[in-house]
Amino acid sequence: MQTRELTAIIEREGDGYVALCPELDIASQGDTIETARANLKEALELFFETADPAEIKARLHDEVFVTRVEVAVG
Repeated sequence: MQTRELTAIIEREGDGYVALCPELDIASQGDTIETARANLKEALELFFETADPAEIKARLHDEVFVTRVEVAVG
């Protein structure tokens, strides 16, 4: 079995957390950061198990850059 390292962006939403993988545009959620991350990992693994290679190729963004920007707000 091969593995792949993907990005997980996790942010608070209401009383819980939302986890997003921008490479595949797949998201999940959980009550804690750890649960949201675990649920995202499960969703990604299920996607790779069930998607055909053409769908994986069409959805996968190989380069994702996460950075911060400073903007004027007033």
